[in-house]
Amino acid sequence: QVQLVESGGGLVQAGGSLRLSCEASSGRTFRSAAMGWFRQAPGKEREFVAAISWSGGNIAYADSVKGRFTISRDNVKNTVYLQMNSLKPEDTAVYYCAAVLGPIGQYPHEYDYWGQGTQVTVSS
Repeated sequence: QVQLVESGGGLVQAGGSLRLSCEASSGRTFRSAAMGWFRQAPGKEREFVAAISWSGGNIAYADSVKGRFTISRDNVKNTVYLQMNSLKPEDTAVYYCAAVLGPIGQYPHEYDYWGQGTQVTVSS
C-alpha cells in the first residue's frame, strides 16, 4: 500500500509554467513503481499525460503535451514531478499521479494507486 499526495497546482496565465509534485508514502514501493500523470477536465474522461519507469529509463508522453511537459522522478525523495511549460487553456484539469508495480502504462486501469488530484487552471 502506498499513499500519493500531489501538490503544485494553481492558476496560471496561458504561456506560463507550473511544476507538479507527487510524493509517495512508501519509498520501497515507489522505487519499484512506474509512475504516471493523468488529467481529467469537467465532463471528460481521465486521460494520460505522461509516465516514467521505475529507473527513469522509459518515458512516454501524450501527443498533446510533447515538447511542453517533462516528467521526472527522484527516488531518494520518493517524488515524481511534472514540469509544465507553455501552458494552454485546454490544459485546465485536475491532475492525478498514479503508481503501478510494473511497466509504464497509458490507461488508468493499468495503475493500482492514485493520488487525490491537484487542480490546474490556465486562463486565456
